[in-house]
Amino acid sequence: MTEDIRLLAIQNDPTCPLGWLAEWFADAGVTVDVRRGYAGDTIPADLAGYRGLVVLGGDMNANDDADCPWLTPIKQLIARTISGESPFLGICLGHQLAAVAMGGKVTANPAGRALGLTHFLPTTAGVHDPLFSSVLSGSPAVQWNSDTVTEIPRGAEVVAVCADGTPQAIRFGARAWGVQFHPEVSADIFRSWLDDDDTDASPGSGAAAMPQIAAAEEALRQVWQPWARSWMALCL
Repeated sequence: MTEDIRLLAIQNDPTCPLGWLAEWFADAGVTVDVRRGYAGDTIPADLAGYRGLVVLGGDMNANDDADCPWLTPIKQLIARTISGESPFLGICLGHQLAAVAMGGKVTANPAGRALGLTHFLPTTAGVHDPLFSSVLSGSPAVQWNSDTVTEIPRGAEVVAVCADGTPQAIRFGARAWGVQFHPEVSADIFRSWLDDDDTDASPGSGAAAMPQIAAAEEALRQVWQPWARSWMALCL
């Protein structure tokens, strides 16, 4: 890859940065223009001048346009990107925004909040998916979400499922994917998400998950760095 490859990334929350993706993109010689929607940055109407789009996570709901008005132009941009077959990667909220943008539904997860270290569980389609086929079933991933995609858009395909049966990864188009988990998140970022109401060590709490995620950092990097490179290759 050469330095003239530019990606557009949309950050929706100050606590949800590019994380490891920033490092991996830089190592590949890829320049990333990060637009912080929550801070009032302009969201481009299209991908002119960029090779691909990454939309990151956030604490808000995918339908919170009234309180988070930057979500509306993001969904419009996502729809144009996917329909135009440009590379797209949505992470957590970004994954949910893509589902809504393409005609699906996102609601509170009927199974409750998913938090901590989880396993990648590909569907039959995922085993043969051009992006996920190299990711072994059972590979570790980090998850933190209360909402989930409850109705996938027409033409989309679930390529991995969570342990509770909800979509873990969806292929939205020829070169477009969303993941409910966080391939970019280090233990430090996860630690920053722990709030005053989640400091106990009870099962299912962030504090209880923290040691597992810290211990799994190297394994997480070994799985998701080559996967990220595979997605970057689509941007050539």
